Amino acid sequence: MKAAMLRSVLRRSCSATPPSASHVMRRGFASDSAPERKVAVLGAAGGIGQPLALLMKLNPLVSKLALYDIAGTPGVAADVSHINTRSEVAGFMGEDQLGQALEGSDIVIIPAGVPRKPGMTRDDLFNINAGIVKSLCTAISKYCPRALVNMISNPVNSTVPIAAEVFKKAGTYNEKKLFGVTTLDVVRAKTFYAGKAKVNVAEVNVPVVGGHAGITILPLFSQATPRANLSDEEIKALTKRTQDGGTEVVEAKAGKGSATLSMAYAGAIFADACLKGLNGVPDVVECSFVQSTVTELPFFASKVRLGKNGVEEVLGLGPLSDFEQQGLEALKPELKSSIEKGITFANQS
Repeated sequence: MKAAMLRSVLRRSCSATPPSASHVMRRGFASDSAPERKVAVLGAAGGIGQPLALLMKLNPLVSKLALYDIAGTPGVAADVSHINTRSEVAGFMGEDQLGQALEGSDIVIIPAGVPRKPGMTRDDLFNINAGIVKSLCTAISKYCPRALVNMISNPVNSTVPIAAEVFKKAGTYNEKKLFGVTTLDVVRAKTFYAGKAKVNVAEVNVPVVGGHAGITILPLFSQATPRANLSDEEIKALTKRTQDGGTEVVEAKAGKGSATLSMAYAGAIFADACLKGLNGVPDVVECSFVQSTVTELPFFASKVRLGKNGVEEVLGLGPLSDFEQQGLEALKPELKSSIEKGITFANQS
């Protein structure tokens, strides 16, 4: 339903006679009673940041949209600001303007960092992106410590623990308000499953648990709806394709980019869910990498119920097939290592 609503807004915005902003808001949401909500995008001039900024501008639940990057943001902000939807857009550039971008934010989305290139693993991204995340989270703890933080910067399995440690040091950590965005794994699992099962993708739901890299991504196709009678080999192939989805895009772009458009879409879907939760919409459930007791690991991706305080409830894994149970046990050592790597990095002086 979330995806259908977003596509509906996009279709209306691309019609021959563009609808007014008020018309879009009336059709999509009860905007007259929607509270003021500020969303900040950190890394807004990048490959993910620009389409993400566009999609957040189309979301009528956003009243203020702050776009931040180290360069190029004024142009992105000017471009996006011409779209006739509710939110007021402001662009901020350079470290001296980061505080202004963050102040008063309800949600901070972080796609900042370098993208993955052919032959590069998510681990290769670590040293660059870990430093960026550490710096940005230090500013968040100072300027908007109560904001929900949606972490997109890879490797998410490590950057979320880094953020947690930074917030702990600052005395602002709230485990209910820190999310690793794993929605792209869900989006891919839904798309691939629908294609193989020959069902309407808009009706498909597939939980994806674990982490957000390689074998730590575990789609639970045994719990997929609508049910389809797929063979064990088909399930294994779908699982592998979901795990390798990022590599598939990197290779297809032949060194000229990574999964930017689909990631921006997934980030917008998750941010929309967070906004609805903040606004009191009942029973908003998405998968996310959060502090968790679902397994023995301190962080784990599973279904999460969102609400006015962020995480209202971390939901259990449910019944797993033998194949999924094996996958769960196989992913734990790698995920544990990634989490510990982030914690160690954050605690270095």
